[in-house]
Amino acid sequence: MLRTCMLGIALAAGATSAQAQGVITTHKLSAALANELVGESVAQCAKNGYKVVSVVVDLDGVRQALLRGDGAPIHSVDNAYYKAYTVASMGLARKEETTKQIADRMAKAPPSSVPVFPLPNITYAQGAVAITVNGETIGAIGVSGAPGGNFDEECARAALGKIKDRMK
Repeated sequence: MLRTCMLGIALAAGATSAQAQGVITTHKLSAALANELVGESVAQCAKNGYKVVSVVVDLDGVRQALLRGDGAPIHSVDNAYYKAYTVASMGLARKEETTKQIADRMAKAPPSSVPVFPLPNITYAQGAVAITVNGETIGAIGVSGAPGGNFDEECARAALGKIKDRMK
């Protein structure tokens, strides 16, 4: 009987431990800050004469905020999302913070005879930056529409710089 009781206690303790291990805490920007971030990036590009779209995604690749600047090309809506999604879904594993870093790594990869199948929503076009807080990546921002991905990325970085003190 004592052995059965001890086994029951051990199982109960194990269940409590297993339940605690079954909960995952994640972080993401608030809706207000995500909206401010896309607004700042579109405004920064507009100051430079670029008509862009900006998208913020969380680590699940879910759009948190999207802003299409005045006159931004329609295809930039999807492209900005693809850029942000690529960093959120592929950058984390290798600690790559931009689509440029991912593209540079891919360009250096040795040739392979394995067929390459395109993944949905993935692009290696420059213009996305990881959103990090205290060294933890919590999402990504993608910008599209400027006359080069380097300009898209500059607008994203400028916007992140304006809100970084409030990402806590």
